[in-house]
Amino acid sequence: MRYSGLRVLAEGLRGNRGWRPAWVRPEPREAYDIIIIGGGGHGLSTAYHLAKEHGLRNIAVLEKGYLGSGNIGRNTTIVRANYMLPGNSEFYSFSLRLWESLESTLNYNVMHSQRGLINLFHSDGQRDAFVRRGNAMINQGDDAILLDPEGVRRHLPYLDFENIRFPIYGGLLHPRGGTARHDAVAWGYARAASRLGVHILENCEVTGIDIEGGRVTGVQTSRGPIRAQKVAMVVAGRSSQVAAMAGLKLPIESHVLQAFVTEGLKPCIDHVVSFGMGHFYISQSDKGGLVFGGDIDFHASYAARGSLPAAEHVMEAAMTLMPMIGRARVLRSWGGIMDMSPDGSPIIDRTPVDGLYVNCGWNYGGFKAVPASGWCLAHLMAREEPHEVAARFRLDRFLTGHLLDEEGTGSQHNLH
Repeated sequence: MRYSGLRVLAEGLRGNRGWRPAWVRPEPREAYDIIIIGGGGHGLSTAYHLAKEHGLRNIAVLEKGYLGSGNIGRNTTIVRANYMLPGNSEFYSFSLRLWESLESTLNYNVMHSQRGLINLFHSDGQRDAFVRRGNAMINQGDDAILLDPEGVRRHLPYLDFENIRFPIYGGLLHPRGGTARHDAVAWGYARAASRLGVHILENCEVTGIDIEGGRVTGVQTSRGPIRAQKVAMVVAGRSSQVAAMAGLKLPIESHVLQAFVTEGLKPCIDHVVSFGMGHFYISQSDKGGLVFGGDIDFHASYAARGSLPAAEHVMEAAMTLMPMIGRARVLRSWGGIMDMSPDGSPIIDRTPVDGLYVNCGWNYGGFKAVPASGWCLAHLMAREEPHEVAARFRLDRFLTGHLLDEEGTGSQHNLH
């Protein structure tokens, strides 16, 4: 079944009785060629690209809850490619290009909206830093426009430009940045992977990883043992827990990152706005709610809910940047479990266990990386060599010192 405007119209006239389930819910087989632990965006993207790009079909994605119950449904939906360091910049640039064709590729509306992202700066030093970042983005082939205060005012007239503590000196506009509907991304990848024969097993929690002679042979699950030749751990903030099942200790800390949404409002925020000094970012959803977030809770946790001090900090930053937001009522909040690496950059690599792979350490960049993350992990698993845009995301870089310290936003930064 292919989705189209004509099909939507036809089904509406027939009472919407002709739709079939978006993906199949099969019983587990005794064995698969490949098992992906984690049914979030990265895991589903990996399974889809293994099937689509490499012709592999005997694949299972194991999700302990329902699709969209993890970080893929617990984020602020931002899509961007404004990284600076070699190793990260080409990866996120590649991911953004995949985003731009994702809806046609998956035949699914993920509501990707390139409304533009504006990073604000508040000092001469910050301006210089964003000039360097903008030049790096342009050299990478992406877009960046430096705005003076009046340029920011034309785009964002509702900000507090006279704030004494954080006067707005200007901003860096990334026109191709924007947002997407987070759970629709999971549904779109699940539907496309299922159409290619991938088994998506919901409510199937992995309780153990089987290893014989230094090689992975399968997993133990709440629905029974399943054998496999290759296994990938793609479980975000649960990476340390799942890796421990294989006797591995990953350089990962798990922290909660909260997000909030207000009641539906008339259109008032056209862009994604990032207020770095307050570690605050905001956009407006298609339903009218203001979606915003801030910094992580500064304690390690596996609880998918945040603390009140962190919520208070986010609200303070919101009021500092745009006092008008004080008139909006917050409807709900949620917390995602962030897998924070020491250098703020991800890991896509083999592990010391033969046939066992890991994809983790996404820090604040997990959602925007979904298309390229799956593409690159699928490439590694199918060809046994890293994709060129993810070649520096090695697990052993923390032993060799070849770090990718992107903005100092990893767990080492959070401890200071």
